[in-house]
Amino acid sequence: MVSPESIRKAIIAAPFELDNTGETPHPGTLYIPLAHRKALTREAVLVVGARGVGKSFWTAALSNQLLRRQIGASVQELSNTIVRAGYATKPSIDTYPDLEALKSLIASGHEPYVIWRAVVLRWVAEIASTKVPTGSWSDTVLWVEQNSEPFAKIVERANEILSSQKQFGLIVFDALDRTSNDWDTMNGIVRDLLRVSLWLRDFSHLRAKIFLRPDQMERTVTAFVDASKILATRADLTWERHDLHAMMWQRLINASSPHGDLLRSIISDVVPSSVSLTEKGSVWFLPHELLSEMPFQRALFEVLAGEKMGKDARRGVPYVWSVSHLADGHGKTSPRSFLAAIDSAAEDSLERYGDYPLALHYESIKRGIQRASEIRVLQVAEDDPWVPEAMRPLKGMNVPSDYEAIVNAWKSEFPEGPSNISSERLPPQHAESWDGVRKDLERLGIFVTRKDGRIDMPDLYRVGFNLGRKGGVAPRS
Repeated sequence: MVSPESIRKAIIAAPFELDNTGETPHPGTLYIPLAHRKALTREAVLVVGARGVGKSFWTAALSNQLLRRQIGASVQELSNTIVRAGYATKPSIDTYPDLEALKSLIASGHEPYVIWRAVVLRWVAEIASTKVPTGSWSDTVLWVEQNSEPFAKIVERANEILSSQKQFGLIVFDALDRTSNDWDTMNGIVRDLLRVSLWLRDFSHLRAKIFLRPDQMERTVTAFVDASKILATRADLTWERHDLHAMMWQRLINASSPHGDLLRSIISDVVPSSVSLTEKGSVWFLPHELLSEMPFQRALFEVLAGEKMGKDARRGVPYVWSVSHLADGHGKTSPRSFLAAIDSAAEDSLERYGDYPLALHYESIKRGIQRASEIRVLQVAEDDPWVPEAMRPLKGMNVPSDYEAIVNAWKSEFPEGPSNISSERLPPQHAESWDGVRKDLERLGIFVTRKDGRIDMPDLYRVGFNLGRKGGVAPRS
């Protein structure tokens, strides 16, 4: 009989990487939802996903040969694809210009279209074993501007080499919200990158993949000739409830020894002997039967957390509750939030409920939602520093709330208007009015406008921003 305490310690020891800033993921963390398989193919040029759904994770994974081979088991074409990061969270000044370099190049009169072609040039020149100016990004960009014919020959040569080797080249772009602190400038940078990706489609063995946030998909970004050809390749990074649970178990079974052994034994006790885990190169994989809710996935989570979120079933079912209460305003739950909640629930159960017969106490799961919300708010502050500033005057309010009460709180704090909301990075995208700020918060999934016009908030953000709700999960004291 496995003790609840040992299960809690095993969960805490699992590779629950909660943020990715360019580091290579642990091999045991790779789980590919069906929706993501399309996004990882070479022909999916435009990939859209909110924060925490896997954009930076897949960028880092695709850039690693070992992990790319592992992904290739599900997306076979990646097995013969070489990948280069064209822009990412992790700095690599020799591979792509950083924010300051981009700012300087644009200020010097260079169009983003030419700058991105210079990034592609450094990549294809390596494939073609051809030397090009790389002393500075200014040198490379100037060479692209002044040598259109030699540039075209290098790209063609790289394409021919890849073709003869039966290989494909893929250049991946992520974290494009970090390319500028001005929306108009960033939109221009993204638009020209999409134009470059369209140009690359003229070559049989060269492709670009661009990861974008939903709020970056402004009309101006796709305002160029033949943009429809790129939009037709769009794939969205989404996670269904069964995907989140499967992803969690994929990480649990790859915990270090002896924790991984213990967690794998739990699965063996639940599923019949005909259903078994598989091991390939020291990485464990789930059987097909555990990739969906039925017949065993829900029963497996009940071994950890039981069937009820309290003393009776009316309070909810842990398998469902743990996901639904982490959804944003669009009804989407990210793996990062889900893992944070489960990890925190295990720690809280270990600390508070030593005698509880299950590994995860229902009150600990609630506190896990609190912790996940706090983490989410901190992450939002990194990407959109203006959001915590806009939410600060609303602290202590209850939702749903009349929109007028929210606007009055904003006007009291920012009498000069939305433009007075401070931000170290991108400001509100539509700071021309308070209604524009509301729409920006809706886009981010923080606000939800009800049919009666009142403003509501999902627990994922409400708790972390210290707003109340009658009968809901309370903010941490």
